[in-house]
This record gives sequence, structure tokens and C-alpha cells, in this order.
Amino acid sequence: MRYNTLKLLIILFIGIGNCSAQLSDLAKIDYTRLPKGNSDVGYDRLRGLFNYPIKVNEGSFFLVGLDYSKIELSFDSGIEDFDINTIEDFQLLDLNIGYTFKMNENWRFGARFTPGFSSNLVKNLSFEDAVFSGDIVFIKDKRHDDKVAKPYQLILGVSYSGNRGIPFPLPFISYYRKFHPNWSYKLGVPKSNLQYHLSKKSRFKLVAELDGFTSNIQDGLLVNSDEIADKINMSIIIGGLRYEYKFTDHLELYLNVSNILNSSATLKDRKNNSIISVNKNNTYYFRSGIRFKI
Repeated sequence: MRYNTLKLLIILFIGIGNCSAQLSDLAKIDYTRLPKGNSDVGYDRLRGLFNYPIKVNEGSFFLVGLDYSKIELSFDSGIEDFDINTIEDFQLLDLNIGYTFKMNENWRFGARFTPGFSSNLVKNLSFEDAVFSGDIVFIKDKRHDDKVAKPYQLILGVSYSGNRGIPFPLPFISYYRKFHPNWSYKLGVPKSNLQYHLSKKSRFKLVAELDGFTSNIQDGLLVNSDEIADKINMSIIIGGLRYEYKFTDHLELYLNVSNILNSSATLKDRKNNSIISVNKNNTYYFRSGIRFKI
């Protein structure tokens, strides 16, 4: 019981980092690899994201875009509890619809609604494949204010994601401060990091964050000859080193090399009850990509 409570708290305080990233990223392509190692499942994800801002008036924008992921799971061939071929490939597609405007000199409002689907796609899409997400945030950004001695950014709000596997909204809090010409930190709900600014173009980060997905299994999956799994959930909590290099103020290359702090791969029924968990003694996590951000 204490372990489950601790795990939920970790997810609450680390695991909803997509909110701020998706609100600021205009385009992104990245690749994630979680080698199988001594576990029974490995994880590969190719992701592409594109958002297009439409100016409404001074300081106000609509944002429309797509976020697509192709996920491949590599199971140990010795697994006999279920047919591994049925759940090796998943596809996720989200439609991003956002709006942001400047409330006053200090605060900006942002909202995002994201309908989409997450499925193994062995047949045509249905409503069971649908997922819905949304965010409402208030942003106070003083990172580029010459009147502020120590630049900072504060984001407050609420976030809900059908892909997260938690069926209720979660608070969203993020506080960034640059306390030294070469050092800054970010604390909060989505993710925490400590940054060393090597130069104006490159920096290193010590990071802790969550990756993973939840997806529908079309037609269900027979488990242990007597139970049907309708969903799969994979959660990965990582801690490690991230390097970022800026080609311009908005175009950035990044590379993550991390250790797995906790991971789970679980098959669930339609009521979200766990049926079976797969052995997940993964050790390393690699992620790289390039993004164009606000």
C-alpha cells in the first residue's frame, strides 16, 4: 500500500510534463529507446509534433496542430500468458487546439484541448480508441525582463490527460529561476531539473521526468486463458543527464541519457483493473530529437 501511494505521488510531482512542452513547441521530431536488457519488454517510440500559431490580435493566438507517435514494444519470446504479437505496435494521434492571450503586463493565459486516439489499430477506429486531454495554465514569464535581477518563470494551472492512466485532473505547477549566470533550476509538478549553462548556445540538465503511454487494445487480449485485457499502460520514471544545443533562439537539439528509477508495463481490463504486469527490470533510457519552440 505504501509503495502504491509513493508511486502515485511520484507521478503527481513528475509525470505531467507534456503540458508545458506542448504549449511551447511549434515543431518537434524525437526518438526514444528503452532497451529490453534483462526485462521482458523493451520500448521504442518515434514522435512528430507540429503546431501552427494563428495571430488573433496583439498578444493573442490560436494554436492548431498534430502530435503523432508510433510505438513498438519488444517482448521476450518466452512469454506465454498472452499473444505478444497483438500488442507490439501502437499508434497515437492527437489534435492540438489551443488559445493564449496576455491578461496584463505580468500574466498570460493558455488553454489547450486535445482529442485523439491511442490504439494498436488491428481494425478500424472506434470510440473506444478515443482519448481526450486538456490544460488550463496561467504564466508569469520574467526570463527576459531586464528589470529583474534573477530571471524567473511561474506557471500555475490544471491538466488532464486520457493517456496518463489517472482518471482525474491534476494540478500543474512549474517555477523556473536563473540564480547565477551559469546556473538555473526548475521545480514543480511536471518535471524538475538543475541546469548548467555552458554557453549561450549549450547547456546540461540533471532531469527527472515521466515517459510512457496508455492505449486501447482492439478486440481485447486473452490473458491466462480466462481474462480479457482491454488496455495497456506503460510508465517510466527516469533520472539522468540531458544536453541541449541551440542553433538559434528557437531551434534546439537535445539528447537524454538516463537511468530508470521506476517502470511498469501493465495490462488492464475495461474498468482499469490490473490483470497482469510484465517483468520490467530495464536499466537505461535514451532519447534524442530536435525541436522548434516559442
